[in-house]
Amino acid sequence: MIDWRQADWRTAAGRIRDAAASSGAPVTYGLIAVCGVIFLISPLSGFGSAAYGSEDALLAAQAGYFERWGVIPAELWEGSAHALTTPFTALFVHGSWLHLLGNLLFLYVFGAMVEERMGRVPFALFYVGCGYVALVCYAAAHADSGQTLVGASGAISAVLGAFLYLFPKTRVTSLFPFLFFLPLRFPAWIVLVFWFGLQWAAAQGAGSGPGVAYLAHVAGFAAGFLYAWGLYGRRTRVKVPATEGDSQP
Repeated sequence: MIDWRQADWRTAAGRIRDAAASSGAPVTYGLIAVCGVIFLISPLSGFGSAAYGSEDALLAAQAGYFERWGVIPAELWEGSAHALTTPFTALFVHGSWLHLLGNLLFLYVFGAMVEERMGRVPFALFYVGCGYVALVCYAAAHADSGQTLVGASGAISAVLGAFLYLFPKTRVTSLFPFLFFLPLRFPAWIVLVFWFGLQWAAAQGAGSGPGVAYLAHVAGFAAGFLYAWGLYGRRTRVKVPATEGDSQP
């Protein structure tokens, strides 16, 4: 691990990137693999649809899958053992290919450096813990909702929040729709603050029905940022610009 109190910040940034590349960020890539495999064997992937016999049977299987593994706010507060585990299991369930690939892209881009900074086991606990908190916060805001909530976006939003605190000036390549999706490089703080602002604005008009759980994104991002701030305080943060990949705010 890096001694952040003594290492030159440019050297530290280089070592972070080299360590992330050499280690392969096993927790980050493991999470990506697990989410991918779970989706592939689920009734949502489209593979094995013929086994259900009819479209109605497939839809029923999909609904049952969501109800078993996803968070249903109205049931969560009843306190059953199964309901209390769903904010954990829901982190590994996705509703479509677009939902899955969008989440995993962000985890791939931002997860490795945060994992290297925190360490493997602390990062895994951070990911699961903040993801759980994000889904519970959404459920608390929509306590009477019977809609099912699934996806890793709350946990990944926490990774983005931690990245903003730890690596605010690291440069990432971003695609902005209003700039005709031109690939442009910006410091992480610009990209992530812009992304958070979009989630916050969207959360104000979002209801508890089907759609994107923007409030879970907001809660996860805030939890991740505050966790990193509380854990590392005023310790040295990486300030050198460094390209780590592509993001799509």
